[in-house]
Amino acid sequence: MSVIVEDPSTLSEITPMMKQYLDIKEQWKDYILMYRLGDFYEMFFGDALKASAALELTLTGRDCGGGQRAPMCGVPFHKADVYIGRLVERGFKVAVCEQMEDPSTTKGLVRRDVIRVVTPGTVTDGSMLSDGENNYLAAICVCDEGISLGFADISTGELLATCLEREGTEERTLRELGLYRPREAIINVEGSRVPKLVSFMREHFDTMISDGRVDLFDTAKCREIIVSELGPDTESSLSSEAVLRASGALIGYIRETQISGGTYIKSINVYSDTQYMEFDLNTQRNLEIFESMRSKTKKGSLLWVLDHTETAMGARMLRSWLQKPLVSPDAIEKRQRAVGDFIDDFVMREELRDSFGRIYDLERLTAKAVYGTANAKDARAIGQSLASLPDIKRNLLAFRSERICEISSSLDTLEDLYSLIDSALVADPPLSVRDGGMIREGYDADVDQLRDIMQNGKGWIEEIERSEREATGIKTLRIGYNKVFGYYIEVTKSFIDQVPERYIRKQTTTNSERYITQELKDMEATILGAADKLAGLEFAIFQRVRETIAAASDRILTTAAQIAELDVYLSFADVASRNNYVCPEVDMGDTVSIKDGRHPVVERYMNESYFVPNDAYLDTRDNRMNIITGPNMAGKSTYMRQVAIIVIMAQIGSYVPAREASVGVVDKVFTRIGASDDLASGQSTFMLEMTEVAHILKSATKRSLIVYDEVGRGTSTYD
Repeated sequence: MSVIVEDPSTLSEITPMMKQYLDIKEQWKDYILMYRLGDFYEMFFGDALKASAALELTLTGRDCGGGQRAPMCGVPFHKADVYIGRLVERGFKVAVCEQMEDPSTTKGLVRRDVIRVVTPGTVTDGSMLSDGENNYLAAICVCDEGISLGFADISTGELLATCLEREGTEERTLRELGLYRPREAIINVEGSRVPKLVSFMREHFDTMISDGRVDLFDTAKCREIIVSELGPDTESSLSSEAVLRASGALIGYIRETQISGGTYIKSINVYSDTQYMEFDLNTQRNLEIFESMRSKTKKGSLLWVLDHTETAMGARMLRSWLQKPLVSPDAIEKRQRAVGDFIDDFVMREELRDSFGRIYDLERLTAKAVYGTANAKDARAIGQSLASLPDIKRNLLAFRSERICEISSSLDTLEDLYSLIDSALVADPPLSVRDGGMIREGYDADVDQLRDIMQNGKGWIEEIERSEREATGIKTLRIGYNKVFGYYIEVTKSFIDQVPERYIRKQTTTNSERYITQELKDMEATILGAADKLAGLEFAIFQRVRETIAAASDRILTTAAQIAELDVYLSFADVASRNNYVCPEVDMGDTVSIKDGRHPVVERYMNESYFVPNDAYLDTRDNRMNIITGPNMAGKSTYMRQVAIIVIMAQIGSYVPAREASVGVVDKVFTRIGASDDLASGQSTFMLEMTEVAHILKSATKRSLIVYDEVGRGTSTYD
């Protein structure tokens, strides 16, 4: 009787295959190991129990020695990415173990190894990612200098890092984490002792946490990694040892999870939190910047109004600008002029938008090439995207703003790379890179020759059949084929006495005899061998194309960033033109003055004639506070929010919904909106309000904008 064994350490005997599985699993203990067996990826023991529950798979068993059976479940290899995506969504890390040898030509146990790992923060497959959002992996390093933070999106090659000094560090750290919403985080030992960091990420973003990784945050190791990956100039440019440790830990973890060894990270963007306007997670939610409070979707948010981008790269850049509004009037004005340039030329703007609509996600497609997971369709999509670049560069010559001229003059159209992809790959290649059919006719002489052999093989066999009939006089002689014997000559029994001695008997059937000849076997080897050789040769050529794309990743990333920036300007111009927005004046003054301001989201939902515009005026002297009163449903909250939203729009370089607007740069936006409580931690509505108000008053500066809505609600009107 077979016994199901859930703990492999209790096995008394073990089969060679199961020993191989357990040896590999030992190296990837924290991962679901998907182990290739024929046409399936199988999971065993504890992994099978977890995966079968998470994926709703049937749990079976497999003999593992001594009459014992291991719990097992599996998925078809060609649908593996779908199931990997589901596991990652549910918070698992997955290691893909592949057959490294051809089972049909290997004697004994096939060699296997892990070729790919996927975790929530290291996903590169577009099917597992949202086009318009980054997928961040965070590193948090708590040390004597303060808290250093690193955020990497390995699917786009982006790495940002900062160091927050000790004073007010915890709140500022939570604010940064609220902006980047990491899917996965690695934390050093000291950081794992700050419980609020871990609980905040898990509660708000369901972040997968790997804490206490001493090896990843070792200073000497981080320095070595950064120098080897990005060069000594990058290491010397980092602002502090803390930033070096956070950045090095990120790159080290990416190397660890990407089996190819390299990374897609090309530079480290070290920023200070004083470079941008600050707002926390509460403000994001209360102003509905990225999602509506009611539906938790993009529709109904400020992002929904502003996002008319054509490319995935542009959508992500727009989101990042909303996360980090500028505080430099010069930089804001540079963006405004680019937007104004596009507003003034509708025809050319539409031509550019049409060109952008033909550009795929260059950042993420190139990442797949760098990590060796891109297929021929991915490479072809890169080529199709590059085809639009010369027209874009030519059309940009019509514009005169400083930033568009800078992009126009420096835009790399990558025509050499386009030429390679277009000449090497067929227009519609197959998904698989192992089965051939990818390489265009005329690109490689050996590929063409092997294809000719395969296509003309039938004619050659027919010629042998004709010549054998003439040589033997057997008119019914025919050549057939099956997978067991290959090609054979079949002669009915009534003509056996005419069979020549050079025929070698292979099989007897009811009515005939089957033979082979040396000529027939040679021709069989040529025809059947051509298919395998062709598939192998096409794969080798495709690998060279993929490596060329990977080698050009710096150039592609630079071009992709420029296209994304132009796409955002086009989006702002389109929104401003459609909705009658104006260009705000932004300076270092201390005044916010808005004439006939409108709430952009409410306006989009309503007929414009029903929206009553309102003025607003604030400064740091006699008009530093406005108290808004009125009955329920009078629009008080809408008015208050629209002032903050118009300020944010102005500081990302967008035009704004008003007749006229002037904004003195705001460094922080705070909101305290609505009545709520936190009874679990012993705080009533009133106590929570007072705590939040105290935090705002402590953190605000002369340049901060504060929106209090319904503070003290529920207390006496006299209070």
